Amino acid sequence: MSDSTFDLVVIGGGPAGYVAAIRAAQLGFKTACVDMRKALGGTCLNVGCIPSKALLDSSEHFYHAKTKLQKHGVITGEVKLDLPQMMKRKDTVVRQLTGGIAGLLKKNGVEHITGKGKLAGLNGDFKVVEVTSDSGTRTLLSQRVLLATGSEPSSLPFLPFDGKRVVSSTEALELPEVPKHLAVVGGGVIGLELGSVWLRLGAKVTVIEYSDRIASVCDKQVGQELYKSLLKQGMEFKLAHKCLGAKKSGQWMVVEAEELATGQKTSIECDYILVSTGRKPYSEGLGLESLGIERDKAGRVPVGEHYETSVPGVFAVGDLIIGPMLAHKAEEEGIAAVEIMAGQAGHVNYEAIPNVIYTWPELASVGATEEEVQARGTAYRVGTFPFMANGRAKAMEETEGLVKVIADAESDRVLGVHILGPRASDMIAEAAAVMEFGGSAEDIARTCHAHPTLSEVLKEAALAVEKRQIHM
Repeated sequence: MSDSTFDLVVIGGGPAGYVAAIRAAQLGFKTACVDMRKALGGTCLNVGCIPSKALLDSSEHFYHAKTKLQKHGVITGEVKLDLPQMMKRKDTVVRQLTGGIAGLLKKNGVEHITGKGKLAGLNGDFKVVEVTSDSGTRTLLSQRVLLATGSEPSSLPFLPFDGKRVVSSTEALELPEVPKHLAVVGGGVIGLELGSVWLRLGAKVTVIEYSDRIASVCDKQVGQELYKSLLKQGMEFKLAHKCLGAKKSGQWMVVEAEELATGQKTSIECDYILVSTGRKPYSEGLGLESLGIERDKAGRVPVGEHYETSVPGVFAVGDLIIGPMLAHKAEEEGIAAVEIMAGQAGHVNYEAIPNVIYTWPELASVGATEEEVQARGTAYRVGTFPFMANGRAKAMEETEGLVKVIADAESDRVLGVHILGPRASDMIAEAAAVMEFGGSAEDIARTCHAHPTLSEVLKEAALAVEKRQIHM
């Protein structure tokens, strides 16, 4: 093979792309990973999951120092915010992790090519990929191409991003000051997480949500508990409201919203507006038309069960295809796709993909919500248990929330687990593992959990499915 001929070219260096490239190299493929950013990791590591979690953790420390440490007998002086240092720490975390990915690609023999990659036709049995960068255009030939370009924030036609006062999640991660009043359009994961960051740091935060509840994809009961918690923290909500747009008024922005039930209009004066109404696949400019690959109305690339597009040898995964836009879902699809290319049995269980909202308390879930189980007509039983009754939670002074286990009434197989509480993001892994292996509520209940730990709440909720919880 020449230096520009490969077994697999991956377009996209985010969680799906770089993980797929490493696995492909492990399987013996000569692999290249093309990404237009110099820093690998895609949206997730550069302007998404990682920087947002860095700010969430930093803002939690600040908030706890101001509101909770005295209960633990820790007396501090006046707590002050050093926002530039907080941002510097966030950037350091990002730089370390993106640099680490570059090292992993090198270690595994994957060629990292910086530039914008696109499909450019066929050359016999090979797919042609053109990579454009500041240094010119390089043409690659590959037996297979994996499209893993991820997604980008969706804008609203009546409220376009300006990058200064009307911002996407990207700009909301690097605001130069704590907003006096941040208006958040969209009460989903991104809006609630970034709204929480700035709320803890001292901003007034108002969330405008079209639905009559926040986190509308989550289990209704658990989502309602999160809503109550955020209200107690000071976050304000305009639920069942439609955003009509915004205009500048002096140094302020004025957001117009309309209550759906009554048509009553509300004006919200703020200095920043975060538009967090969703994301769209990054499928423009990929050269799909050069091979006759079509997109659906949402801009996604249709694929078969093995992640192959309508063109043999061209695959797509992650945010480009149908399904939740989650980094870990994308990773699993990337690995499964290349294992299938190598003749192995790649596998993703879409019923066992966890989802997390990194507010405090955190909301983590896997499997079906109670509303989804009801819609299926499946007979089921529910067990719940509060963190208030857990020894470790009391010791931590973190007693908000509950665990909810939904099990099939006949087989006792776990259908869904929903956790609102401290470190729910770590606790959900046990539930995902049980569901991956078709486990039951009884399996969780009979498993010995260390004491005292937060995980005992999951055990008690599993026991509660048969109304045999011990500590309540």
